[in-house]
Amino acid sequence: MINVKDHKQMELFDPWAFLSPKRREKLDKDWPGLFQAHLLQELPVSEFKAVFRKGMGRPTKELHTVLGVLLLQQAMDLTDHDAADHLSYNIQWHYALNITEESDSAKYICEKTLWTMRNHITELGLDSVLFDKLTDKLANVFAVNTENQRIDSVHIRSNMRRLGRITIFTKTTTKFLLNLKRQHRDCFDSIALELREQYLGKKARASFSLVKPSESEKTLKMVADHLFDLVEMFKDEPAVCAMHSYKLMQRVLNDHCRIDQVPDGGRQVLLKKPSEVPSDSLQNPSDPDATYSGHKGQGYQVQVMETFCTSEDEKEKEQTLNLITHVAVQAACESDAQALIPAIADVQVRQVGPKNVLADTLYSSDANHQVAAIAGVNLIAPTHKGGTAKLSLSEFTFEENGCVTDCPAGFKPESGRQNINGKFVAVFNKNQCKSCGQYSICPSKLGVKSAYVRYNPKQQRLACRRAQEQTDEFIETYRWRAGVEATMSEFDKLTGVKKLRVRGRKAVRYFATMKAAGLNLLRAARVMRARIKAAGTNVAATGLISPIFKAFKERLMGFVGNMAAVLSYPANASCPDPGGLKLAA
Repeated sequence: MINVKDHKQMELFDPWAFLSPKRREKLDKDWPGLFQAHLLQELPVSEFKAVFRKGMGRPTKELHTVLGVLLLQQAMDLTDHDAADHLSYNIQWHYALNITEESDSAKYICEKTLWTMRNHITELGLDSVLFDKLTDKLANVFAVNTENQRIDSVHIRSNMRRLGRITIFTKTTTKFLLNLKRQHRDCFDSIALELREQYLGKKARASFSLVKPSESEKTLKMVADHLFDLVEMFKDEPAVCAMHSYKLMQRVLNDHCRIDQVPDGGRQVLLKKPSEVPSDSLQNPSDPDATYSGHKGQGYQVQVMETFCTSEDEKEKEQTLNLITHVAVQAACESDAQALIPAIADVQVRQVGPKNVLADTLYSSDANHQVAAIAGVNLIAPTHKGGTAKLSLSEFTFEENGCVTDCPAGFKPESGRQNINGKFVAVFNKNQCKSCGQYSICPSKLGVKSAYVRYNPKQQRLACRRAQEQTDEFIETYRWRAGVEATMSEFDKLTGVKKLRVRGRKAVRYFATMKAAGLNLLRAARVMRARIKAAGTNVAATGLISPIFKAFKERLMGFVGNMAAVLSYPANASCPDPGGLKLAA
């Protein structure tokens, strides 16, 4: 059965009246008051209802409470045990989740229930829905200016150990043999006893973990042969081939080995060099989705886009919310260049899109610039710098149509045109080019009659961007990109995103997304406190108090005033209706 509390329904008496004024004010000025006032009702409860049946089974935990606990757990980087304790005893959590009763059904949740609910949310992808809803609400409440945004990625690790090649082979083989023994005992018994004992026996772990460096190559060749033999042995068994662990063996074999034919008609296993192993190869059988980045190592990467303030006034910066508007999990081997356009599309659909996006060099491909321009976004990112000592095309000046107007020496071309194939040609005086002191490093080429500079539209666009990067305007604008590094540090220090307690891409996506939503909440609370301090007054003066609480307060004060009027009237005299309520005769 579905248990959902309507938090929009007002109560006649304030359920938090037992709190002292100072404690109540402290809660209102921090994240509990902000969460209760604006975010509690935005939790995607209606989408979460699809998991449960309306009239069957035991009542669920109140769904706003469940979603709120899972969000606060990631914001505070808590274990399931600690999250359950906070729900039971922490008044900040009770206030944020608007839990006004003392029953176990309201303030107690077991770790198994947390695990089950988290699994449901992960499978449905509700973590992304929750992030979008809460982010859009905060953007509206704090009037966030989304015109200027910046994007960067952070490398994260799942809960897996770094393995060498020998261990990858042995763990994959061991996992297959264990699963084969449980699911297809007859096939397992057909394997040679010596091979089974080598991987599943009492001394199996020691036999592979204590390999001498001088014997590592020989051992690696042996385990590769064993894995190949097992793959070949069961390749005609459909039930075995459908096993996940068998597919992992095939993946390891394809990643690390080459299979060559030998003269006698057989086949042999040849190990690839470490440099030949692809970056998306299996890093650990316990987390098949994790890949490898040559720059940052094993794991995943998270793309983060956020708004930023360009004011130099410290007080204004404190009162401006830098809001994370987009978060996405990628494989570690994927390029950052592939993440920009999906990020822009996501925020534009949600009406929080930017006009200017700051990014580093990895995002600055020509294709990204063109697509971003079509979407009405100005991508501000430096180009890759070449290592040549020659003059670059960026030192020429161009017209709007792409034709050259001047060379670096100040000579004007005799003519310029764009060919049918789209390439540009600038024709210079041959004698002028020969006498020029920069000719030896100039990209022009001497012809029979003239000197020619040939380039395509992509080279011309790149040259214009490189020339723009030298301007004071670009340098002044691009300096704000460095602030995203502070966000990545805060993302890790407050929420622990860089080292997660889970494995698998779905689970990693859930944790990263919920932690980003939690970081937005903590940032918004910090900005709210700064605004309250600057206003020198109560929460209501900041405009951040809940409209529902305002209506409740006005109605309550009106009711009290009218009740006082009723009590002061003579016994038989007509009196006003207290609080707009119809009194029985």
